[in-house]
Amino acid sequence: MNMRTRHTLFLLVSLLFLTGAETWAQEANYDEEKVGSYVLPDALTAQDGQKVTTKRQWERKRRPELLRLFRDNVYGVMPDSKVGTSYRVVEEADDALGGKAVRRQVEITFSAGTQTRKMLVLLYLPKGARKCPVFVSPNFQGNATTTTDPAVIASQYSTFERGHQVSRWSYDRIVSSGYGVCTFHYFDVYPDKDGMLGESICPLLGISSEADLQAGSGKAIAAWAWGCSRVLDYLLTLKEIDRKRAILVGHSRLGKTALWCGALDRRFAMVVSNNSGCSGAALSRRNYGETVSRICSTFPWWFCNQYRSYAEAVSALPVDQHELIALIAPRPVYVASAQDDRWADPKGEFLSLQAAGCVYALYGQETLQGCAFPSVNEHLWRGNCGYHIRTGVHDVTDYDWQAYIEFADTRLRR
Repeated sequence: MNMRTRHTLFLLVSLLFLTGAETWAQEANYDEEKVGSYVLPDALTAQDGQKVTTKRQWERKRRPELLRLFRDNVYGVMPDSKVGTSYRVVEEADDALGGKAVRRQVEITFSAGTQTRKMLVLLYLPKGARKCPVFVSPNFQGNATTTTDPAVIASQYSTFERGHQVSRWSYDRIVSSGYGVCTFHYFDVYPDKDGMLGESICPLLGISSEADLQAGSGKAIAAWAWGCSRVLDYLLTLKEIDRKRAILVGHSRLGKTALWCGALDRRFAMVVSNNSGCSGAALSRRNYGETVSRICSTFPWWFCNQYRSYAEAVSALPVDQHELIALIAPRPVYVASAQDDRWADPKGEFLSLQAAGCVYALYGQETLQGCAFPSVNEHLWRGNCGYHIRTGVHDVTDYDWQAYIEFADTRLRR
């Protein structure tokens, strides 16, 4: 089966999934009175019952404990196998974005034994940049779909037209604000479809088939997070990049990825979750919009197999998503919602960020604790925690990018 045939089948299967998701979205609970009562795990109570009252206790005991719980029960762990990595600049120009930017396209090759995988990275840097901050944000449909720039090379797995998702990428605003921006097609790391483990990065790490998976083995989200960290490895070799101001941004399932990667990789100075919803920023214990049961049924290849055991028993989960956000502390974190994206539970995203504040408070920071849910198109920023809910649907807009840039300007001071 050739690649184009394979991806035609992928699109047809995706359409079936989306049709099913729309039906579920219509059947989901959107009534706050039907959410029911729930009790969140205490981020500051260790498994042995010890209360965490200092940042030293958090760093040495509770934080490693929570990382392990999320690895074992939600996202899984990627094997710590040695993978060869090489970088090759395949295209570069200093006249991009109307002369404002340097464009660089880099092929990253991963190898182990006789197997290789390739990732194509697109990078725009402000012209003449020295030690500039950079946004890292994986894309859904291929590098060329993020721009109308004719020099951008189509990603290997993409079948979409150039510029197909250009509205999601405010490259001009980002570069004009003094930031670099780097993206890659997430399919390069793990094609987003059931049964594609063998074509992902996983075989290079010793997992070649479903039979190799353990209950806590990472799959797609863990692999995409791994890919984000490998892109950062490359960026930190460049003299143009400020290694202390790398910002990870993800939308939807890649927002879930950004939060998990940001928890694991503390080299990212700031993390942004855009409409990440269930198993991202939103609280799992709220019966609103998408639920753990729905997401495990629809996208079982995203999470470790152990996560399925909580699909109908979410109250038994030893963690909830406010603790994932807390793992990013004390670094800046931004959670964004959309008014018409009820499936992602905007209130649940806000409440999760608010609950994570107890850990930010350990570092002496102001938090969102005690704040009311904000009005639409109002920024609510306290300390290193930022939130907004904008008008519109499940998407990334220029409004979002403007907020992320302004938040980074104030929290990652130049």
